[in-house]
Amino acid sequence: MADAGRDQFLERSRQIVDAAYELLDEEGLEGLTIRAVLMRTGLARRAFYERFAGKDDLMLAVFEQTIRRAASHYSAQIEPLSDPMERLGLIVTCIALGRSVPEGPDDGHGSRRAAALSREHLRLAESRPGDLQAALDPLLQLIARQLSDGMEAGSVRTGAPERLATLVYNLVSTTVHTELLAEEASRRDHERRVRLAADIWEFCRRAIAA
Repeated sequence: MADAGRDQFLERSRQIVDAAYELLDEEGLEGLTIRAVLMRTGLARRAFYERFAGKDDLMLAVFEQTIRRAASHYSAQIEPLSDPMERLGLIVTCIALGRSVPEGPDDGHGSRRAAALSREHLRLAESRPGDLQAALDPLLQLIARQLSDGMEAGSVRTGAPERLATLVYNLVSTTVHTELLAEEASRRDHERRVRLAADIWEFCRRAIAA
């Protein structure tokens, strides 16, 4: 019975997070309300508050899901590569280009969600820094592993891999957040983003090179 109750709890949590993800795709941050989530899932308000204390907790869960998916996607992308710097370069470039999952049709929804997550990332970094850091941990650990491998290979300067990973991620994410928010009111310029991704990686590469 305990297992059945836990399974139901996890399933409801998944439904709520998936609904939030869909609402961010369709309507952006303005469309993500607890009421909208309940209407989409058909769950009672009590079911929501059994899992989440409020919208901030829900957004953190969305970040956790997004980061887990991104880290899994990047891990698969870098698997064929043997050079740690090449692997790290691919991760940084993918983050800069917003390629956190296998690409699908460009209907504008991904950009709407990305801009919403950028706003919430910046807000939660101030209001819930520890919880946000925990949500980001799978990606930070993936970056740290590449840095550690690079140190062993002699291509990355000696240092604490986790600390360097945080510095790399903060540089990339802050730049990408700024770009996404600037693009909100205009059409995305893919070529400009590609050039920016190359510049970001070159900056990071020079900063961490042995």
